[in-house]
Amino acid sequence: MNLFDVYPLFPIEPVKAQGSWLWDKNGKKYLDLYGGHAVISIGHGHPVFVKALTTQLNQISFYSNSVVSSLQQRLADKLGQVSGYPEHQLFLCNSGAEANENALKLASFVTGRKKIIAFRKAFHGRTSGAVAATDNPKIVSPFNAGHLVEFLPFNDKEALKAAMGSDVAAVIIEGIQGVGGIHVADDEFLRFLATQCKTYGSLLILDEIQSGYGRSGKFFSHQFSGIKPDLITIAKGMGNGFPVGGVLIHPDIKPWHGMLGTTFGGSYLACAASLAVLEVIEQENLINHAATLGTAWMDQLKKVPGVLEVRGRGLMIGFDLPAEHSSLRNNLLHEHHIFTGEAKPHTIRLLPSLNITEEESAIFQKALMQELS
Repeated sequence: MNLFDVYPLFPIEPVKAQGSWLWDKNGKKYLDLYGGHAVISIGHGHPVFVKALTTQLNQISFYSNSVVSSLQQRLADKLGQVSGYPEHQLFLCNSGAEANENALKLASFVTGRKKIIAFRKAFHGRTSGAVAATDNPKIVSPFNAGHLVEFLPFNDKEALKAAMGSDVAAVIIEGIQGVGGIHVADDEFLRFLATQCKTYGSLLILDEIQSGYGRSGKFFSHQFSGIKPDLITIAKGMGNGFPVGGVLIHPDIKPWHGMLGTTFGGSYLACAASLAVLEVIEQENLINHAATLGTAWMDQLKKVPGVLEVRGRGLMIGFDLPAEHSSLRNNLLHEHHIFTGEAKPHTIRLLPSLNITEEESAIFQKALMQELS
């Protein structure tokens, strides 16, 4: 049997990882500034993370959601405390796509409506409703396209005002667009959006799957605006590589048995991994570190000749290049052994672990200067 060939692969096979570094099967060392799509939040192989998973694995690794799990409640309590949302409810699942799918479903349950407003360049996942709200027709099948979704220009108040109405179940927006090229949702626009949703009885869904968990310099990027959404979706950095996702749900939304469900969501291992991540974020003051280092890094990037524009918050950074430097990502990987991300057509994305050091960021800066000089 062959693997279903849907991923363009680099000819590199990592076999070991520690902190911000990877080693391939030939012993070659790579600086990881991408963290597998912003997943590695506290560094590869963090001892607190490894110990938590090992300890839990030696006790019990799985049972269904038909029994009590005090680990789930511990995670909910800790997440509420660290994120600043102690009154919200938590539904646990396995991925960002699942989180968004469940958030969209909840919005439709609550409002009794079907229409969703999303934004151009949005990426929300690959399940049915999530991919319908993703602005990439190439990955939306005819089956998925049956959902009622309207795409608007990002950060455009007038377009939003014209589109809103009593038929809108929810507006879904990323705190910072990741796949779309690191575009930050304006604070003023988010405040206007929250007001419009309240006016029309629509729910506001903040997709913080990539921009959450301290990456922006606050726990959630939308917290710069001061708003409190009805639903917040989380995943990626939540488990530092262990598959876990969730939805933070406004306390006014009342559940009923069978409303949502999952087989694997909120497993013992998922909760252990997630609790370890929150512990390390707190103990190592990683949110402030992301804010400080990210600001300094972006300031440095703005001074690099050949860099056209720098965007982002904290350690979620994107910068644009002219077309003649379209090979930069490959050059960084193969010539300098540095993993980065990209967004089409010519944006480099930096999504390192939140405990990356200044010395490690300087390695990238030196390689970038060599490539663009």
